[in-house]
Amino acid sequence: MKVDKAEEEVSAAKRRRVAEPVPGVLIRSGERGGLARRGRRRRVQADNRDGAAVQRLFQACRHVFRGPKGTVPGPDNVHLLRALLDRMRPEDVGLSPDLKFFRPTSDAAHHQGTPTITHTTMYNCPNFSMVILFLPRNAVIPLHNHPGMTVFNKLLLGKMHIKSYDWVHPDQHLPDPWSSSSSSSSCSCSSSSSDDTNQLRLARLVVDDVFTAPCDTSVLYPTTGGNMHRFTAIEPCAIIDILGPPYSIEEDRDCTYYTDHIPYTHHRHRSTADGVGGLAGVEQDEGRLAWLKEIDMPAELKMRSVHYGGPPISDNGTVGGAPRRWPPR
Repeated sequence: MKVDKAEEEVSAAKRRRVAEPVPGVLIRSGERGGLARRGRRRRVQADNRDGAAVQRLFQACRHVFRGPKGTVPGPDNVHLLRALLDRMRPEDVGLSPDLKFFRPTSDAAHHQGTPTITHTTMYNCPNFSMVILFLPRNAVIPLHNHPGMTVFNKLLLGKMHIKSYDWVHPDQHLPDPWSSSSSSSSCSCSSSSSDDTNQLRLARLVVDDVFTAPCDTSVLYPTTGGNMHRFTAIEPCAIIDILGPPYSIEEDRDCTYYTDHIPYTHHRHRSTADGVGGLAGVEQDEGRLAWLKEIDMPAELKMRSVHYGGPPISDNGTVGGAPRRWPPR
């Protein structure tokens, strides 16, 4: 008997409804074949909306930085935290490439003064802090240091140029021959003494490259890995920064800014006279050397802080609720 076409469509619709998995229910391997993978994907998406990825990151930070403040994490702990950050996606902290902040805009809009950098603190305690930085296109975080810190940087969105240095010799200071106050006890700078503001330190270039998300997490240590670095946003960027321990003026971990516009070759004779030239590998690595000079915080640097509105972090280990109003406007 010939079945009516309308009855066939109703019957097919019923079969489709039966075949579809219930949202949030994980179908074990072997049940309805390829539907198992679809069920797992729905479960992961639900976890991300509940903030599971952020909570796991927080718990890993608490484990990695559980020792005395300033303790450099061992290789296993660095691998643990780095692996978690490598898997972090913008959606895990409530961000999306479709947000207005990350959309292309006219060039005119980007030349109306210095772009303002936005930062928000996800979590902060004496041993570590979790921070998100938002850099509009053309924004620059000047060359600065992280004294006594181990820092994990994860570029979530965007494209940026990173330039970083390490000291060739952490204790080596040389007078700045270009400064009129280098031979005088007085100084017009706002710092406490001429000794603090008119010295050069020899540094070796570690990174000078462009990074595009998604990319691997970078790790810098108190004396290696590029402890002094500069960020320049080629496209709007979002970065997760994990700092252990965080900046603290009271504990002598304040941020210091530098300029690196003095090539090594300009004062090669001074480094040799003061013993720096005798260090292994200095002359052979001449092309990657530069003199850094401490400067005041650049006046053009504009930063603002906003309340974190992504997936909440729970100290008791439970996963928080849905994100609040986010991201910053």
